[in-house]
Formats: sequence, structure tokens, C-alpha cells
Amino acid sequence: MSVVTRVTAALRSDAISGALLIGAALVALVWANSPLSHSYEALRSFSFGPAALHLNLNMEGWAADGLLAVFFFIVGNELKQELVHGELRDPRRAVLPIAAALGGVVVPALVFLAVNASNSGDAAGGWGIPMATDIAFALAVLAVVGRHLPGPLRTFLLTLATVDDMCAVLVIAVAYTTGLNLAALAAAASGLVLFGYLQNGRGRTVTRLRSAVPGWLLYVPLALMIWALMHASGVHATVAGVVIGLLMRTRARGREAHSPSHQAEEALRPVSSGIALPVFALLSAGVSLSGAGGFWTSTVTWGVLAGLLVGKTVGIFGVTWLTARFTSAHLNPRLAWTDIAGIGVLSGIGFTVSLLIAELSYTDAAQLTEAKGAVLLASAAASLLAAVVLGRRNRHYRRLAQDGPSTQVEAMAAPAPN
Repeated sequence: MSVVTRVTAALRSDAISGALLIGAALVALVWANSPLSHSYEALRSFSFGPAALHLNLNMEGWAADGLLAVFFFIVGNELKQELVHGELRDPRRAVLPIAAALGGVVVPALVFLAVNASNSGDAAGGWGIPMATDIAFALAVLAVVGRHLPGPLRTFLLTLATVDDMCAVLVIAVAYTTGLNLAALAAAASGLVLFGYLQNGRGRTVTRLRSAVPGWLLYVPLALMIWALMHASGVHATVAGVVIGLLMRTRARGREAHSPSHQAEEALRPVSSGIALPVFALLSAGVSLSGAGGFWTSTVTWGVLAGLLVGKTVGIFGVTWLTARFTSAHLNPRLAWTDIAGIGVLSGIGFTVSLLIAELSYTDAAQLTEAKGAVLLASAAASLLAAVVLGRRNRHYRRLAQDGPSTQVEAMAAPAPN
């Protein structure tokens, strides 16, 4: 096995990708508070790119608008896979994680607004910050502490977090879009229609074109054009990544060994895990603690903390329980309600998308520092709390496995504990 193959295989691991994300954030935090902090700010503010195409961005902007588009493509592609082949294909199985995701989006936003209700300034503009769950970070924690947890729990978290991120993308597209350029948006939409046709069309012409032209040469330039037009339109460019992911074809045709969706995921997931997310974390998580004098008295700080640590848990667990209680939807028999509570706590890891929304929410440096600092603190606290709750559940399932299949059958037949 070559070095490249081993590296790309490692980057597909939840634990490795999460470790890189955390490591990059820690480096950023230390760097921003070291005697070399001026070099960190110089790196973030270094600008390049063609101004004529509205792409003369600083490094932080390239990471947020460009690299994160790769991550959001993976999110959209995973959602398409779930819709066609996974949990979301069966509405009865999809109801609970979707309900959990909606609860985990709405309740944290309401908690943030409640905390900031008495603030007459623009602090309430950050209501979208505690809505998002970081898929990579959360799956990494689950991989480390939950080796014996049931498989449906990871599926529940993945579905929840994917729908959660899609809601965050809609919020970014609707609530954080200013100065809309309709011509550029129409051109981007036309490009998306063409992309979808090239992916899924069955006509003779498009079939011959797909056979004659290598996939990367056909789709990559078109995807880059769509991304640039979306950026120029005023809609956040990451939206292009999600929509392109949703347009991917998930079934192989003709002589294809694998579907385009599978091939793109294989090629781009290591890029997302090894480059896009760590670089974004490095350029966004560097919060200077020297300017955080009002951190603990700020309603922005407490709104984010309460939203992620309380709103996420209450929203996910509460809405899931109410949905199972008052509809025909039911919890997977291999899971207990304590497991769902643990997932609710784990979903308080906002990080990547929360940091992105914080940057879109505040132009005031102090509020941005408070919001980012609260996201980092809440994500760390949620990781530790989830490790305790899910660690206990992991030991419980490990004991069941050691006791043998009969005990597991009895446990599955009994009412869900806790």
C-alpha cells in the first residue's frame, strides 16, 4: 500500500479528521495569543485573487468561502446518499432524526434570542450561531468514546447533523445574504441546472458526452464557475457546494464501476478532512483572549453557551421524545432514551459552521470575539460532557456484548431504560 493510499484512508477516519480539526483550532488559539500574534493576523488578512471576478479575498475569506464549499459538498452528497439509499429513504425511519434536527435548530436559536432579549444593540443578530452541529468533530468524539455503542446511534447522529447543517445553509442563504446580484444568481442557477442534467440526464447526447470526456474535466470547471457566480451573487458561496452535492448521481450506469457520487466522495473527503476543515479552523479559531475583558458579562457569550449546551440538548431530546410519544414514529429498539440524551449533548459541538455564522453575524470586533470564544468553550464543554454520558452507555453496551446474545435480546425486548 502506497503512502498516499495510507494517508487518504486515514483521513477518512472520523477520529483522525476530528483530531486534525481540534489540533488546528488549538494551534490557532495559541498562535493568536502568543508574541507572534502579529504574524497570525498578517496571515489571515493576506489578500489575493482576481478583483474583476469579486474574488480578491483575504486568506480567512478564501477558507470560509472556498475551502468550506468542499466540506458542504460532502454534506450535500451525504444527504443525497441518505435520501436515495439510507435512513431518509424510509419516511418512518427518517422522522425521528429529522425531528431531532429541527428541534436542535429551533430551540437553540430561541434560547439565544431569549438571553439577548434585553439587549437593544445588534447582539441578537447572532441567533443562527448555536443552530449548527459540527459533523466531523461530533463523529470524532463518538468514534473515540463509543466503540461499543449500537450502529443505529451513529446513523441517527449522522442523519441529524446532516439535516442540521442543511438548515444552517438555508439560514445562511436567507438571513445572512445582503446586496443580492440577481444576474449572477440566475447564471449560477443556470449552471446548476446544466450540472444536474449532465449528472442525471439520459439523452443520447449527454450519455455520449459523459463517455467521451473524463468526469473531472466535465464537472470540475463547471462547479468552479457555479461557485464563483454564487459568490458574486451575494449568496454565501458554500450554498453552491451543498446544491452541487445534492445533484450528484448515486447510481452507476453503463460501464461505470461506481456512481459519480461515490467517486467524488472518495476523492474529496480526504481533501475536506485533511485540508478544508483544518485550514478553516486554523484561520478562524484564533481568538485573542487579551481583548475578551467583557466576555463573561456579554449576552452574546451567554446566548451562545446556553444555546449550544442547553438548547441543543433540550431541543433534540425533547422534540424526539414528543414525536415518538404523539406519532407513530418510534425509537430504534437497539437504542435507549439515554443514548438520545447523549447525542443531544454531543450536538452542542458547534465549531465549524457556528464559527462561520459568527463571522457573518457580527462586524463589531468585540462581539465577534465573544461569539467565537463562546463557540470554542461550548464545543469543548459539550465534548467532555458527551464523553461522560456516552462513555457510560458504551460501558453498558460492552457489558451486554460480553454477557452474550441472549442478554442483548432481553435488553432489546425490554422497555427503553432511562
